[in-house]
Amino acid sequence: MKTVQFREAICEAMSEEMRRDESIYLMGEEVAEYNGAYKASKGMLDEFGAKRVIDTPIAELGFAGVAVGSAMNGNRPIVEYMTFNFSLVGIDQIINNAAKIRQMSGGQFNCPIVFRGPTASAGQLGATHSQAFENWFANTPGLKVIVPSNPYDAKGLLKAAIRDDDPVIFMESEQMYGDKMEIPEGEYIIPIGVADIKREGTDVTIVSFGKIIKEAYKAAEELAKENISVEIVDLRTVRPMDHAAIIASVKKTNRLVILEEAWPFASVSSEITYRIQEEAFDYLDAPIKRITTADTPAPYSPVLFEKWIPNYKNVIDAVKEVMYL
Repeated sequence: MKTVQFREAICEAMSEEMRRDESIYLMGEEVAEYNGAYKASKGMLDEFGAKRVIDTPIAELGFAGVAVGSAMNGNRPIVEYMTFNFSLVGIDQIINNAAKIRQMSGGQFNCPIVFRGPTASAGQLGATHSQAFENWFANTPGLKVIVPSNPYDAKGLLKAAIRDDDPVIFMESEQMYGDKMEIPEGEYIIPIGVADIKREGTDVTIVSFGKIIKEAYKAAEELAKENISVEIVDLRTVRPMDHAAIIASVKKTNRLVILEEAWPFASVSSEITYRIQEEAFDYLDAPIKRITTADTPAPYSPVLFEKWIPNYKNVIDAVKEVMYL
């Protein structure tokens, strides 16, 4: 085992896959000469050269389109967005070309692309740089959506994403790039669409994903002091979603809290709530609670931002509410 940062796990996954397959290349703003905006491609230009690690203009629609055409012609591009907020400029290529080309061509073309970069908030960055679009992309047939919460999962899932023959949205976090964790020395791959039980418990299930799951861990530690046993399910993949893992946990604990760093309307937690009430309603001993950001644009003021984003105290309150404490 070795200890790596999240950014290093991402770099290792890309580099290992590029050594294995010459059709894979990385493109995006500042990925080459600058080693990546968050240093997730450090050293890759030196190893693979400027034809496979490509600095692009600030033109997300343009280089997303280049990637789609390239993928249709046999390559496997990795497209880095400096933030998924900027992916909105290129979303037409993602939604209307990458996600649909297999069906629209009658299976004559596939589109193996990974669109990756940070999602959601990262502190005092303002309303236009603090948005989570997991549910937007997950609403699109033809796309897979992955949101890892730690370096181990990030590396294994990114390698799976790069090998996938369909377009994958791979969402990270600016605030996780420095997170450290032990990972295996050798190669490993984590299958897409499989959730992970990060903590076993018996009293209540918390489902979450991405960096906000850390608040669930904090809450679980505090609740354990009061003899409340929390099970934490890390989705890891938003689409396809591992509904079976969530249902199995709810059948065990009979209570569900969903923690998500996104707006509440039509959210990932909305979809989970619907599926549980449809397939596991009789196992619930309390109404499902979900915790999201406030239903407003992200504020710039740090005082307001703390009120806007979920925290472990919100999780504790929700757990106690479903336990009628």
